[in-house]
Amino acid sequence: MAAKQGSMKATITVAMSNYLEAGSIVAGAGGLTLWMQYLNLDDAKVGLLGALSANGFGSAVGAFLGGILVDKFGRKFIYKYDLLVYMLGILLITFSFNFPMLLIGYVITGIAVGAAIPAAWTYIAEEAPKGERAARVGWGQLAWSIGPAITLFLSVLLAPLGLLGSRIIFAQLFVVALITWILQQQINESTIWQEEKEKQKTQKVIGSKDVSWKQLFTIKANLKAIILLVGIYVFWNLVAGVMGYFMPYIYETVGGLSSAQANLLQGFLWTLTVVGTYFVFIKLGDRVNRKLLYAIGAAMGIAAWLVLTFGGMGMLELLTFVILWGLAAGFGAQAFYGLWSGELFHTRYRAKAQGFIFALARVAVGLISLVVPLMITTLGFQAAGMIMIGFLLIAAIVGLIMAPETRGKSLEEIQEERYGSVQESAQQVRK
Repeated sequence: MAAKQGSMKATITVAMSNYLEAGSIVAGAGGLTLWMQYLNLDDAKVGLLGALSANGFGSAVGAFLGGILVDKFGRKFIYKYDLLVYMLGILLITFSFNFPMLLIGYVITGIAVGAAIPAAWTYIAEEAPKGERAARVGWGQLAWSIGPAITLFLSVLLAPLGLLGSRIIFAQLFVVALITWILQQQINESTIWQEEKEKQKTQKVIGSKDVSWKQLFTIKANLKAIILLVGIYVFWNLVAGVMGYFMPYIYETVGGLSSAQANLLQGFLWTLTVVGTYFVFIKLGDRVNRKLLYAIGAAMGIAAWLVLTFGGMGMLELLTFVILWGLAAGFGAQAFYGLWSGELFHTRYRAKAQGFIFALARVAVGLISLVVPLMITTLGFQAAGMIMIGFLLIAAIVGLIMAPETRGKSLEEIQEERYGSVQESAQQVRK
């Protein structure tokens, strides 16, 4: 029992990286109009902030590098330095007085949060008991949801302070990051990663230099997992990424809401995501057919965007959208990405594969973030909404066709099913 409790404590400690990442994205989104007014930013600069931040290219670079480092040096390695870099970026944003300083802060923060993501999802999956893996991964998703909820409600509370309120919100992220960094120094290394490294040494199955990018795309089990995860996560995240950074902006510019109203509405959405994560993904993810859960979440997400796109921006439509999307996001593509990306790859590829896919998702969000404000201005919101619906349909179809059933199996059992025995796996690598 003591070991299990320790493992749960480590899970929550590592999951706090998700709180900080999502919190930093939404902190930027919640104060976006305030920074626009203070620094007189045009659409191009607003798009650049979104593209290079923790929501886009900055996070992509961090995830790509983090995945490589985490597979090579260990899951715990990244936690020695990552949040120190994060805190530097947050400080730059907190005290920004011009656009270059703000942009550099966003980039540094983005790199730091991206680097932590492959480590977090990998560590949580590897340390979870086989009958509780969805529940444990769900705590990472829960932290991801709580960060934005708290950040947005703080935005409403501090709205009378204007830009100072936004600076205070970033400052609280600095404090949380400092506490989390101290706690993360106390966690143990992933047992599964340590065992894999010992196998490589004693059995000479594979040397560290032999794990190449080619293997990630040529070994059948790897390629199949990549197609599934890119299909569900990259396309879903195009929508979620736009929402995470631009939704308050859309509420204000398209729906005519005030900044406080927009943040309150989005805070309610994230609160519902917490509810969906806990009562559906954490409670049912290890007990109910996962393809069924995925299908329900995907259908609710598509329905939400149909209402928003074709129903107008009245309060009834906005509340319907928020309820449908908020609940569905708790057990949607991101939660299943966190679960399946930890289950479907061999230990020697797990973090590297996650880093690649997460980087790809963030590059895609970065590219679309460059044009979102301009797209809404020139094409209109309905055309933009139809594009979002198309992305969600792709994610739904791929998930329904390719979703695996891995409930109740250990990572070692899943690994042997997909890659064969240790000897067979080694033969695949040497090809």
